[in-house]
Amino acid sequence: MILRGLIPLTVFLLLVALLWAGLKLDPRKIPSPLIGKPAPEFSLPRLDDPQQAVNSKDLLGQVWLLNIWASWCVACRSEHPVLNAWVKQDNINLIGMDYKDNPEDGRNWLSALGNPYQVSVMDQNGRSGMDWGVYGVPETFVIDKKGIIRYKHIGPISWDDLCSTIKPLLQELEQEPA
Repeated sequence: MILRGLIPLTVFLLLVALLWAGLKLDPRKIPSPLIGKPAPEFSLPRLDDPQQAVNSKDLLGQVWLLNIWASWCVACRSEHPVLNAWVKQDNINLIGMDYKDNPEDGRNWLSALGNPYQVSVMDQNGRSGMDWGVYGVPETFVIDKKGIIRYKHIGPISWDDLCSTIKPLLQELEQEPA
């Protein structure tokens, strides 16, 4: 009889221990299954000129970053000044993907806060974002000259992230042959 009461208690305590351990994990450190794999292809309309499209195949042969953002995203607002300052300081190939957003809101947001992107594309229905494994914004991917995803940053990029991780990786990738 006592043994029957211990089994549910033991199961409960194990579940509590697992939950407690899970609460200590940093979701930004979850590795992407796309690292080391070809970047998902896309052909999406430009935010500034929806009659024109940007095709990911056109980016082969160069190192580039894909920053997924939205005007409704609070964390994107905190990241945006960092991106604006970075593109003024360094020559980077930064592509924006306005994710599940109203295009007019996205254009107004860039007009008001500055536009760090070489070009921004629209992913209004979120399908391209799903191909990239996006589950929240902002997220940033570094893609090498061969079109392979080499790094994924979840959450807003800070100056520390830039200096300690992203810039050194970009320098390394620029040295690699196409």
